Amino acid sequence: MIISDKTLKKMIGTGEIQVTPLTENQIQPASIDVRLGSHFLKIDEHFMDAITLDSEIHYNEIDADEIVIPAHSFMLATTQEYIKIPDNVTAFVEGRSSIGRIGLFIQNAGWVDPGFEGKITLELYNANILPIRLKAGKRICQLVFAFMDEKADNPYRGKYQGQNKAVGSQVYKDVD
Repeated sequence: MIISDKTLKKMIGTGEIQVTPLTENQIQPASIDVRLGSHFLKIDEHFMDAITLDSEIHYNEIDADEIVIPAHSFMLATTQEYIKIPDNVTAFVEGRSSIGRIGLFIQNAGWVDPGFEGKITLELYNANILPIRLKAGKRICQLVFAFMDEKADNPYRGKYQGQNKAVGSQVYKDVD
């Protein structure tokens, strides 16, 4: 069941869900708008000739209050907000309609597991033919929260737990 604004406010008030910093106008009828942070990662195309799932990917780190994403380019970013959700709640990272209408995709891995804590890493892709200029602090996406039928036996404690900035892929650490 999707969590309403009324219930979100209650859960934030009790500390069950934490979204910090948070302003009242970020809370929507069935979601919370989150803002773009100021930490970005761009794949270092000069370091490797191809990306594999078995080795570490090298990124160039960018700390900036404004960033330009070239046309047809990919970059990782972080949210300004630090999120903490309980073991009986999950969240979906969804694009905002206004952002999608300029050709900016904000995620392709938009699932937040119960028990997650940290800033959300966004996978930004500019599908437009023009560059897109973004400023930190602007609302870029939304989190839709949902109750699970019961508390998770094994809440998230994975490799991205507690991240405070954009974190690149760590798929090479997976044990298959």
